Amino acid sequence: MAANLPSRNRATRVPAPTPVKRPLVFAHRGSSVAEPEHTLTAYLRAIEEGADGVECDVRLTRDGQLVCVHDRRLERTSNGQGLVSTRTLAELGELDFGSWHPGPGEDDDLVYDVTADGRARVLTLDRLLTAVHEANRPMRLLIETKHPSRYGPAVEEKVVEALRRYGVHEPRRGHPVEVSVMSFSALAVRRTRRLAPLLPTVMLMDLLPAGLRGGRLPFGSRVGGPGVRLLRAHPELVQRLHDRGHQVYVWTVNEAADVDLMIELGVEGVISDRPGFVRRRLDELGLPPA
Repeated sequence: MAANLPSRNRATRVPAPTPVKRPLVFAHRGSSVAEPEHTLTAYLRAIEEGADGVECDVRLTRDGQLVCVHDRRLERTSNGQGLVSTRTLAELGELDFGSWHPGPGEDDDLVYDVTADGRARVLTLDRLLTAVHEANRPMRLLIETKHPSRYGPAVEEKVVEALRRYGVHEPRRGHPVEVSVMSFSALAVRRTRRLAPLLPTVMLMDLLPAGLRGGRLPFGSRVGGPGVRLLRAHPELVQRLHDRGHQVYVWTVNEAADVDLMIELGVEGVISDRPGFVRRRLDELGLPPA
């Protein structure tokens, strides 16, 4: 069959095809299929697997320390009970945040930050920031502030305070680490924007409120963060966000079909529990590193 080309005797202008770009790959709570989520081992594995960046959730302890824990309660990912917010960092340090995981990853020797009796320690944001800096290559860090929280605005205040200590509260030319702060709370995103006006912010969404159907994000949001199930139902949202000048980071993309869909839609970031798998899929599709 002949190719569908424009006739040479007509002045038909054919638009150039949009180049397919390789999205950034972010490790969701670290390489969290292979290793227990939010442990230092999970993040160091993600860095070894070549992830462009890592993602974490943060909560405040009773004594005002930022720890990387997703759930408000301790039962699912530790051998403790009760609320994270009612424990001090020292009390969380007595718990095991790794034994719940079904088994070791592919490399049995990759174990970090455990106690003498083999317990995986709770990970602080400070320790994760140190690990990202020590990667010795360009790295992105996505920090999700969890709400509702009994500590309200103190969560974002503590996050920005920590980022200032590391000099990553705003993008800096030539600096290897770039941080974005995310939330499902529009109020939290606006608060982050007020505290650190140049810090990139991501508005997370698992539903499509009427106000977002046209791609307009709440004030203070620079990046749209839809869930993969939302984009399966509303793939047009990516173009609408792009038309408003927003980038798009999608969570949580773990299957080949969803990776392919994200490439087709042209998203800028893919957040995955399986960063190594996603990188290999991108290689299979012939997308060179940025």
